[in-house]
Amino acid sequence: MIMAYVSLALYCTAAAVLGWTLRKSSPDTNRTWLPIVILAMIFHGEVHAEAWRTLSGLDLQFYASLSLTALGIAALSTALSFRGKLSALGILVFPFAGLLVLLYASQGHGHPNQMDWQLQLHAWCAIVAYTTLAVATLIGILLWCQERALRRHAVKSWTRVLPPLTELERLLFEVIWVGYVLLTATLVTGVVFVHDLFAQHIVHKTVLSVMSWLVLGTLLIGRWRYGWRGARAVKWTVAAMLLLLLAFFGTQFVRQLILHRA
Repeated sequence: MIMAYVSLALYCTAAAVLGWTLRKSSPDTNRTWLPIVILAMIFHGEVHAEAWRTLSGLDLQFYASLSLTALGIAALSTALSFRGKLSALGILVFPFAGLLVLLYASQGHGHPNQMDWQLQLHAWCAIVAYTTLAVATLIGILLWCQERALRRHAVKSWTRVLPPLTELERLLFEVIWVGYVLLTATLVTGVVFVHDLFAQHIVHKTVLSVMSWLVLGTLLIGRWRYGWRGARAVKWTVAAMLLLLLAFFGTQFVRQLILHRA
C-alpha cells in the first residue's frame, strides 16, 4: 500500500506542477513535472511487479487491468507531450492513474492468471490496444472542445496550451491507426491462441471487440475516402472506445465482481 500512496502523491504533484507550468510558461521548455511523473510511474509499475512476485504469476483481474491500463495511458500521454503542446493531457491523466493504482492496492490481489506465452501475448496486445485507443479518445475530446470553442469565438486560456487544430487532428488519426493495428493484433492472436473465442464466458468480449474494430475501420476508411474529420471523427472514436470498455472491463466487472467467477 505504501508504494501506491507514494505513486498517487507523485502523480498529483506532477499534475499540479504541470498545471502551474502551463499557466506560467511553455511546457515545452519547462519540464519540471517530467521526472516527478516518471518516478510516479516507476512506483506504479512496482506495485504490480510486487503482486506478480507474491502470486508467482500475472494478475490481470479487473482492478489490476484497470490499473495497468491507467499506467499505460500515463506513459503514452507523457511520451506524446514531446509531440507539440500535448502536456495538458497529464493534468487529467496523472491523478486518474494514481487513484486507480491505489484502488488496485486497496482491493487486494486477485488469483494469478496461469497463461502460456501465447495467451500472455494476446493479453498484453489487448491492454496496449486499449491504452492507445483510450488516449486517442482523450485527444478526440480535446479536439472537439477546441473546435467548439473556435466556432463560438470563445477562445480561452486552456485552448492556448493545445496544438493547432489541424495538428491535433493529424495526431488523433496517427494514434487511432496505431491503436487499430494493435486491436487487429489482439483479435488475430485471439483467433490463433484462444481455444474457443465464442465460448459462453467470452462471447460478449469477442463480439464487442469485433464491433469496435469495425467502427474504427469504418472511421479510417471514411477519413481516407471522404475526408471525415472534426466532430464526426470524435463521435466514431468515442463509440469504438465505449464498445471496447464494455468488451473488456464490462465483461470482467460482471464475471469477477458480480458473478464471482475467475
